[in-house]
Amino acid sequence: MMGRQTGDQSRLFYSFNLEDRIPEHHLLGRLNPIVTRVLVELREKLKPFYSEIGRPSIDPELMLRMLIVGYCYGIRFERKLCEDVELHLAYRWFCRLDLDDKVPDHSTFSINRHGRFRDSDIFRQLFEAVVKACMAAGLVKGEGFAVDASVMEADASRYHGKAPDEIDWSAPERQTRAVVEFLSGLDDDDPNPHRKLPKVISPTDPCSAWTAKANKRVQFGYGLNYLIDIENAVIVDVEATAARTYDEVRATKTMIERTEQRLGLKPERLMADTAYGTGKFLGWLVGTGITPQIPVWEMANRNDGTFSRRDFTFDREKNEYTCPNGKALRTTGRVHDGRTILYRASKLDCSPCPLKARCCPNAPERKVPRDVNEAARDITRALMATPEYQRSRDERKRVEMRFAHLKTHHRFERMRLRGLSGARDEFHLAAIVQNLKTLAKHIWRPPPSRPAPSIA
Repeated sequence: MMGRQTGDQSRLFYSFNLEDRIPEHHLLGRLNPIVTRVLVELREKLKPFYSEIGRPSIDPELMLRMLIVGYCYGIRFERKLCEDVELHLAYRWFCRLDLDDKVPDHSTFSINRHGRFRDSDIFRQLFEAVVKACMAAGLVKGEGFAVDASVMEADASRYHGKAPDEIDWSAPERQTRAVVEFLSGLDDDDPNPHRKLPKVISPTDPCSAWTAKANKRVQFGYGLNYLIDIENAVIVDVEATAARTYDEVRATKTMIERTEQRLGLKPERLMADTAYGTGKFLGWLVGTGITPQIPVWEMANRNDGTFSRRDFTFDREKNEYTCPNGKALRTTGRVHDGRTILYRASKLDCSPCPLKARCCPNAPERKVPRDVNEAARDITRALMATPEYQRSRDERKRVEMRFAHLKTHHRFERMRLRGLSGARDEFHLAAIVQNLKTLAKHIWRPPPSRPAPSIA
């Protein structure tokens, strides 16, 4: 039978220790020793973020710990994060805040995060420190890497896209960090001078790309690029790009070079999907000694019943193709668009040819394009027939699982910050948290169980 509480049951004094209230198997309890060790190593690099004049600033270590909590539990809004740290005992303990310590105000937290931290590379340094901790724990083999990109919806309405020449960038509402970053990027030297401005652009986040990748609805988005070591799916590098295939493939080269330079890791083989099977990228991989386990992006197949490039035989020594009727197709060696060499047949051979209707029915002679990196494409095609390649198809799925885990368990499907630098910060924090959880899973061991008391 239930009854009302009677009497004043409150106590005047409490003996309370936050650490005693956190279970040893709690996620933050397992992450804490790792984060503590990493932040101790970064303490010298955090010194410039301490202010010795004016009002006391937020401790950089406190800010990093709060951000780790936020991205670990899908709390990416500063106001909500500060409220939850105020109320949650485990969050307070992980952030090294006692019961009577004051949690930073959300506006102050936001100003410090976007002011002091945005212009630095502290998130990159923290990410690399966590990767080094994974390497020290033996979780990174460095033999096989996998790369992929996932589209993250930008914080921009898909209904308000405009043509670039329709936007007045001098309007007061356009004087934002994201717009300034976009306009300054237009002045930089583009490695591809043939690229043009997109037809549709977001006035609020112009750095994002208008995309419909992955069978999603058309939207503005960013590409989250992960480079993982397949041994334990540790993310060894991360890069933010606009959600365009060209930018994502180019980012892979940047990540591989940066990983070798900063971490001393160079893979023996690289796994990726067909989007990375371009001649230019495969040629770069083969030239650097990395085995590409990537499907070749084939654009020469025809479905109109005429001969495709596969029906022509290439002679490497003579540098010419032979058509199905035995005639030669030769080239002047001129490279078109920086990537293609054309081989042409003679009109005298094509005009009387009985196979002309199946070869070039609408042209006086047949032309066959050949990629300047076709040799690397041939090497990759030969590798596609090996058992190692078939096994790599299953190993590559581990990078896709990273994206699924991020979107499902961390509720990361839409960007919180705008601009490429904002996407870079968010992607670094997401990768940091995922690597921390992987490291904690492998090194944490449950405490020894206590023997049951004997019954006399």
